[in-house]
Amino acid sequence: MNVNENAVMRISLIAAVADNGVIGKDNDLVWSLPDDMSFFKASTRGRHVIMGRKNYESIPHKYRPLPGRTNIILSRNAEYDASSAKRSPSLESALDTARNAGETDCFIIGGGQIYKIALELDVVDTMYITHVHGTPEGDAFFPEFDSSLWEMQVIDDHPADERHEFSFTICAYHRIK
Repeated sequence: MNVNENAVMRISLIAAVADNGVIGKDNDLVWSLPDDMSFFKASTRGRHVIMGRKNYESIPHKYRPLPGRTNIILSRNAEYDASSAKRSPSLESALDTARNAGETDCFIIGGGQIYKIALELDVVDTMYITHVHGTPEGDAFFPEFDSSLWEMQVIDDHPADERHEFSFTICAYHRIK
């Protein structure tokens, strides 16, 4: 069953992905890209954001839960203390929580396993992917996807500079209906 069937809520995925597919290492980011972080904040502010437990725990305590957003943490452990965030046992139930709250644009924000589940469930309407032009070492990867199912739109092309170790391109991928 397609969880997004007949829904009025758009489900977006947002990620920064290196040329080699790396999205992180040791449960942390492998780059500092302040302008990409600003794009992430502006895109997700005021929205429901869904993330895996490990991703949530990688966020520094002072930013946890992410401010200005309803945070939903995926964990099958019913005893998991997500503090002032919400806990959900599955992606499907997290999406239902957002939908039932009247959300119109929910964001899946990682990590790699959660992105993989979302793509396998075929629930994603739009992917915002920042293509980081570099090949850092990492142990977390963005899943491969069939680009023929998506229409790509470049949002911003950013050079490397004194604040950004890597150049990057922010793209929106819209599902071809």
